[in-house]
Parts: sequence; structure tokens; C-alpha cells
Amino acid sequence: MIKDLKNKDEFKRFVEGTKTIAGYRDPIGFGIARVDRGQKNSEKILQASYPLINWGENLGSAAIFIASLTDIGVRIDFTKSEFSASITKDFLKNCKSAFAPYWEEASGDDHKNIQVIKSLLEVAQSQMSDLTENFKVVFIFEDDAPKSVESVYLKLYALSTNKAPLRSLNLNGAFGILENVAWSGSMPIELEWLRENEITLKIDGMYPEITSVDKFPRFLQHIIPADNTRILDSSKVRMGAQLAAGTTVMPGASYINFNAGTLGPVMVEGRISSSAIVGSGSDVGGGASILGVLSGTDGNPISIGENTLLGANSVTGLPLGDSCIVDAGVTILEGTKVTIDTDEFNKIKEANPNWSSADTDVFKGGVLANLNGIHFRQDSLSGTIKAFRSTREVKLNKELH
Repeated sequence: MIKDLKNKDEFKRFVEGTKTIAGYRDPIGFGIARVDRGQKNSEKILQASYPLINWGENLGSAAIFIASLTDIGVRIDFTKSEFSASITKDFLKNCKSAFAPYWEEASGDDHKNIQVIKSLLEVAQSQMSDLTENFKVVFIFEDDAPKSVESVYLKLYALSTNKAPLRSLNLNGAFGILENVAWSGSMPIELEWLRENEITLKIDGMYPEITSVDKFPRFLQHIIPADNTRILDSSKVRMGAQLAAGTTVMPGASYINFNAGTLGPVMVEGRISSSAIVGSGSDVGGGASILGVLSGTDGNPISIGENTLLGANSVTGLPLGDSCIVDAGVTILEGTKVTIDTDEFNKIKEANPNWSSADTDVFKGGVLANLNGIHFRQDSLSGTIKAFRSTREVKLNKELH
């Protein structure tokens, strides 16, 4: 077992020594998770909840966790993209000894990994929870496609806590890894277990209130948002979404999927599909839809610039720059034919001096992708989609954001 380290210099030498382990490499992300197992099949992990995640940070704590595992005979294969191990009392005791120089300082915002260890030691002493069954330490060494529920959740946390940029992490295959479960509040329940116990549960008046059936939990089941962020209906934001401070998500037709979200204060009354990103100061109007990579964008993720307005029930399937407007009910896709007269073309060109375009008055929507200051409108007589240089300034109400 690791003996108590006497001071911070000894701690630093211990960390440096740990990093000489054959094959050692720093993780890109790590944390300790509480796992929820299947009610029927305890081998199934239904959910992983992290009280704290580390992403590109606190690598000294990572070294302590690795040393504490190695000391009790757990072999870590650093050639793999990820690794997890069950928490034991001996692991926690080793961590406490290694963290000894910082142990008394761990409170508030200081040394949160030590605070996690302290809390787990209290759990171990209470005998109210099986550490080995319910808690795991998880490392991600490489951003490959996730191979476990624990690593999927670690990446979703990294996105939803703003520690990793949207669209920066490999989530390929995540749907195939996660179980489709019934969610009762924050508790996942195996559907097969519910079916087998339906009669007894209902006779006893113990049948749970099911809020959703999905592979992903809701954002608010795991994440505490910034003080000035408002989510008026918890079902409207999925875990793995990223909401910048000042974002408001209204009820009704709004929705933000995983690996999608906002980069600043944004009003959301429409749908931000997976992989779509909305810039600061923009307004996604009631029922407006920003298409995802599987819904009409030819696999190209959509970014919406700053101070852009997507009108009610509009559909946007191409990236837009700053200060754009898509009128209510207008659909603008990469293949949409857009008419621009000469005067408006010159004004748009002036606002986008690096834009090169053929000399024509009809454009495919894709040619206008990422341009600033365009107002997309539909001629009410002919039905033609037309583009103009926007003359309106999109401003959010500062009291609301």
C-alpha cells in the first residue's frame, strides 16, 4: 500500500515517478463514475453519473489514480483507447495516502478530485453501497469510437460541461452501446424488467412514473447550467448538448440534441439537431428547424453565425454567417434555387468581399453558405426564394439573456 506522502515536493516526485511506468501516457479525460446497473441483468450498465470529470486537466490526479490501481495489482493497458476499473477500499486508501499533502485543503473549489475520494471513503465506511458494484474509475487515452457506456457518458459530460468543443469528439457507435431504457426521473429502468414485473408493480401501486424511453438521459439529469441559463422544460435538452451561458430554451417546439448547442446567449424556440451549432446573439424562432447531418445536409454539419434570426417554422439546411435572416416559413437548403437581383448581389458582395461567384441571378443555396448579412425571403406571388442584403439588426432582450 502507498504510504502517506509528507509534503508537496514529495507528491510531485511521486507523480513524476508514476509517469515512468512502462507505456504510461496521460489520459485526455478521466473521472470516477457511479454506474446504474440493470434491474434484471446486473452486467448491463444503464447509465454512468460523474460528480466531476477531468478533460485535459488535473493530470497529477490522474497519475495518483493510476498509481493507486497499479499498487493493488490492477494492470492498465495504455495501448487501449480507454480503460475502467471498479473502485475498492484499498484504491481509496492509496489515493488518500498519495493526496495527503493536499487533503486538508480540499473543499469548495479546491482539489475536487480529492473531494470525490473523501465522499467515496464516507460511502465505504457507511456500508450502504457496494463500492465495487456501483463505482468505477474511467480513463480515455485516445479519442477513438467509445467502447463502453462509461466512456460514452464521459464524452457527453465533456461536451455538456463545455470542457470539449462541440463536434470535437468521436461518438461513433454510441447509440449501439447505450441501452434503450425507461427513465423515471433520473433512474434508468430496464424495459424487460418492467414487463416482467408490471402486474406486481401495478397491483402494489408501485409502478414508476415514466418520463421518457430513450438511450440518452435529459441534460438536467446530469448538468447544472450557468446561473443565467434557462430551460423551461427539461425534456427539451438532451444530455450531450452544450448550452452557453445566457441561453434560453422555451417550451413548445424547441429541442437541442446531443453534440449540438449554442456558443453564447441564444433564444431557442425551435429545433437544433445533432451537430448543429448556433452563434451568440442569434434567435431560433418558434418551430424553426436547423437540420442535422442525417436530415438533408449531405452530411455537412450546420453552423449558424452570430446575431442571426431563423423565423418561425423556417428550415435551414446550410451554414449561415453573421447577421442573417431566414423569414418565417422559408426553407433554404443546399439545392434551393435562390434569386438575387444585381443591386442586392453587389450589396451582398460588399459585405462578403472574399466571396467569389458566377455572374448569374439564380444561385443554389450551397453557393451562399457561410455568407454574412443575407436575408432570405419568399415572393408571396411567385413563390420564388429571393436573397437580399439584410438591413435589420437582430438583438436579443438583454433582460432575458
